Amino acid sequence: MPDKSAIIDERLRKLESHIEQEIPILGGVIQSFKLLDQIGYRMGLLDTDNSFATQISWWPLISVLGTFSAGKSSFINYFLGYPLQTSGNQAVDDKFTLMTYSREDNFHVLPGLALDADPRFPFYQFSHEIEHVAKGEGRKIDTYLQLKTCPSKQLSGKILIDSPGFDADSQRTSTLRITDHIINLSDLVLIFFDARHPEPGAMKDTLEHLVAKTVKRPDSSKFLFILNQIDTAAKEDNPEAVISAWQRAMAQYGMTTGRFYTIYNPNVCTHIEDDALRERFESKRDADLQEIHYRIREVEVARTYRIVGTLEKTARDFEERVVETLNENISLWRNVTIGLDVIIFGGLTILTPEFLSPETISSHLQASSAQSIASLVISILVVILLHFFSRKMAASAVIYRLGKRLDNYLERRNMIRAFKTNTLFWRSIFSSQPVGWGNYAKQHIHRVLSDANKYIQTLNDRYTNPAGEDDHPTPTSPSQQKDALD
Repeated sequence: MPDKSAIIDERLRKLESHIEQEIPILGGVIQSFKLLDQIGYRMGLLDTDNSFATQISWWPLISVLGTFSAGKSSFINYFLGYPLQTSGNQAVDDKFTLMTYSREDNFHVLPGLALDADPRFPFYQFSHEIEHVAKGEGRKIDTYLQLKTCPSKQLSGKILIDSPGFDADSQRTSTLRITDHIINLSDLVLIFFDARHPEPGAMKDTLEHLVAKTVKRPDSSKFLFILNQIDTAAKEDNPEAVISAWQRAMAQYGMTTGRFYTIYNPNVCTHIEDDALRERFESKRDADLQEIHYRIREVEVARTYRIVGTLEKTARDFEERVVETLNENISLWRNVTIGLDVIIFGGLTILTPEFLSPETISSHLQASSAQSIASLVISILVVILLHFFSRKMAASAVIYRLGKRLDNYLERRNMIRAFKTNTLFWRSIFSSQPVGWGNYAKQHIHRVLSDANKYIQTLNDRYTNPAGEDDHPTPTSPSQQKDALD
């Protein structure tokens, strides 16, 4: 059986080679992730067949979310220039569909297992997350996810995800969990609304789960709010009233600023007879589509910053979240263990007063018979076993509490593994700090944070030039990137 560490090392080597070719400006980022991995292994956060580098999406990721029948599929087909997604008035696509580029002339539809078992995609081992929120559903990963390949060049170098409409899915809890996972990984999120139903009640789920949560996110700029099929409003006496009703509904959930778009598909639209009105609608549509497509093309830049941001956040989380959470739960485990010890030994003292009483111990020590010594040893072993029983029961209770409090699957899995490491039999309940945390870990974290700052500065030098000078050409090769960072 292959060594786990050898498997992850080979996977990271291939990823590093891919990055040096596609994103040479981040040529050393895998080494930075490896430093964090070393801390994760020591603390028990990571198993030896895992890496922080495999827990993120390395491809630019664009997600398309929104209400049922809001024209998401027709927009995707128009953008791709290829009829990949089935569109219509019925809920034809009830799965999350991940779309990637393929050189083959025809498209292929692959099951959700293809995503769940491949660490290169953002749904690696996601069946465990679905199982956590819906018992038994993890085995039905194919009912939630599918992978489509497409020959459209528009998909080259990026991943596009289409979602089922919020109000068209009966497996609500799992669907919302997948949606949250997608949003957190995405570099760009397109949220679609149906202009035929702009009233709040028709898009309640989308407003509550997407709009309301977006307002307070630090990455809110990656969300684009799109009122689709606006051509249907041309028949209204006051077409602007439809847009106003939509924006009022958004404002009710806190979205008063941001970029709002009104579009429709030129290939599937309602004919507008009035020439002046048609020209006005087409002009607005073309301008908004141009900006949306520009944001999609520029997603590779956002991806590069996201990777560095994830590296920095992972490093900071050790001190700001991981250690703090572990200390809190280790302290709780210690207190619960002591409490159980008091209850158990207090009960024994009441029920059997002679059990390990000073008089009993003294008599055993004074006696020289093998039977007396054996009785003392057995009594001590009983005490030890009962104490470890208390430790185990207390640890189970804390793990259950951790599982309920942490929503993110990866964070929950990593934190529970680290906590278990701190409750191993050889660990004292009075240990002052978590396993693996010390000067070695802090030095590595400070080094990674320093590297992250250098990556950001190098990226800024590539994409910005406030002085308007051209004295420092952008490094293009891995060796030039290394020199720039040094």
